[in-house]
Amino acid sequence: MREHFPPSNDVTHTTLSVLFIALLTAGTFWILRPFLTSILWAGIVGVAAWPLVIRLESVLGQRRGLAVTAITATLLLVMFVPVTLALMAIVSNARNIGGQLRAIPSIALPVPPAWLERVPVVGARVAMQWGDFVALGPEQRAAVLAPYVEASLRWFAAEAGGLGAMLLQFVLTTIIAAIVLANGETVSAGILSFASRLGGRQGAEVATLAGRAVRSVVLGIVGTALVQTAIGSTGLLIAGVPGAALLAAVMLFLCLAQLGPTLVLAPVVIWEYWSGQTVSGTVLLVIAVVAGTIDNVIRPLLIRRGANLPLVLVFAGVIGGLVAFGMIGVFIGPVVLAVTYTLLKAWVAAAEPAAVVPS
Repeated sequence: MREHFPPSNDVTHTTLSVLFIALLTAGTFWILRPFLTSILWAGIVGVAAWPLVIRLESVLGQRRGLAVTAITATLLLVMFVPVTLALMAIVSNARNIGGQLRAIPSIALPVPPAWLERVPVVGARVAMQWGDFVALGPEQRAAVLAPYVEASLRWFAAEAGGLGAMLLQFVLTTIIAAIVLANGETVSAGILSFASRLGGRQGAEVATLAGRAVRSVVLGIVGTALVQTAIGSTGLLIAGVPGAALLAAVMLFLCLAQLGPTLVLAPVVIWEYWSGQTVSGTVLLVIAVVAGTIDNVIRPLLIRRGANLPLVLVFAGVIGGLVAFGMIGVFIGPVVLAVTYTLLKAWVAAAEPAAVVPS
């Protein structure tokens, strides 16, 4: 027989209870703080990959472990291996990069092309500064470039350390995501139970909508990155640019990071014009403009297709989340706005409109 305790009006008891809960929450947060980013990413990966796990599990004869292993191996091959190779390349070539940067002042530079002065607004100024720099001697160039060379070396060192930290975070994310996918039903039931405990039926609906929003954002980002990379790679192949496969891989990473393909295509376009390839440069320029701007159309449409939210909320969530929280904010922003929009809509609909009495 359960013993029922009457509610206590003891202020000291209530204060100590609240203090204990606050300390317990703070301690839990402090312990999990190094893993919070990995847990968030793992949750996003788990929500996005769950339909694939279910389909793959049915194909493999209801073998959950094999399906999760296949998804995890795919994540490792797509992200872990390229990041590892990039880290090894930066570390192994750090000294060569430094030597090449220090050798820049001694390189013979060409005079500015005649067409540069005819570029509107900035052409004349750039041509003048270019000519002044070419006229300098090697020692004078070294003095001018010294701050930039040092900053570049520091940047390479920081990137090597940043890639190492990102690599470790990705390993943790992959492990946690595999655990989440292996216990998908339990995790989903726990989230829905917690949401129902907080908000009842509306809480469960909001949790479901948040899952759809995350899945739609992942589809929008990955799908848009693939489309932009395909368009940009087509332009590189048409222009006959050497190393198109490597540039396409870099372009895919930049598109996934929401930086776009312009950082790869713009220098190639400049190089085409510099080399006198006007026709191929113009074709690549048109393709670069299309690849760099098409994400503004494709990404919101793909996200809205699954989340069924107003387009302005999707756009504001993606851009605002990216500015506020970085890369992970691209996923958090639409989810937060989706939850807010759903709750506000349910709250407004719950109120019966007052009867309008004609005057």
